[in-house]
Amino acid sequence: MSPALNGPGSFPGPVPESFPEPVSKSASDLPQGASARASSALVHGVASGVPADTPRTKGELTRAAILDAALAWSATEGIEGLTIGLLAERMHMSKSGVFAHFGSREDLQIAVVQAYHQRFVADVFLPAMQQPRGLPRLEALFANWVHRVTLEISQGCIYIGGAVEYDDRPGPVRAALIELVGIWRGALLRASQQAVECGHLAADTDPTQLVFEVCGLVLSLHHDARFLKLDGCTGRAHAGFARLVDSYRSSRG
Repeated sequence: MSPALNGPGSFPGPVPESFPEPVSKSASDLPQGASARASSALVHGVASGVPADTPRTKGELTRAAILDAALAWSATEGIEGLTIGLLAERMHMSKSGVFAHFGSREDLQIAVVQAYHQRFVADVFLPAMQQPRGLPRLEALFANWVHRVTLEISQGCIYIGGAVEYDDRPGPVRAALIELVGIWRGALLRASQQAVECGHLAADTDPTQLVFEVCGLVLSLHHDARFLKLDGCTGRAHAGFARLVDSYRSSRG
């Protein structure tokens, strides 16, 4: 377990009583090798970006509002530039008021990474879990991911942008990013393995290679649409995925 997930801003407490059946009933759907708490964060995600324990007290509402502002800033300007003072100014609060909710700049940055992950889970992972196991689920994971990245083009993806910011910057924020991105890749890997097990992809398919190529399509989409401002990138990503899947089908036998 990364120490980044043990401090302030960790995933909130009570687990909802029910989830889409493929999630709640089958432990085999979980990414293998992920820590128990991080896997729970992936499976017991949140609806429409609202944490499972929706804020009710004034303090919880204030903290949620600060996190919303921090997420908006980080998406466009980066996580590293986020400070207690900056948020205090944007929220019209005192620095001590923001500090009371997060304790330190680093705790705030980690909370932003975790909040982004929860919203990613709600938008991308949980809806896909309602699809049948195998290729339909893998296709839904990819389609949902592409849709989210497309919506983020004007702002930026914290996972992708965070990788650029922290690729050579060690510390708890980088550790949190690596763990949560790893959990997501683990979910893609498990879906790929299930597609092979279900006979949707050839028996000699290498799921790790497939996930590598799927991630490459999304990175290309983000690069060409956000940096180069090219048209038609979403369609190209979907066409690339269809061709990729067909190549693994054609290797059967």
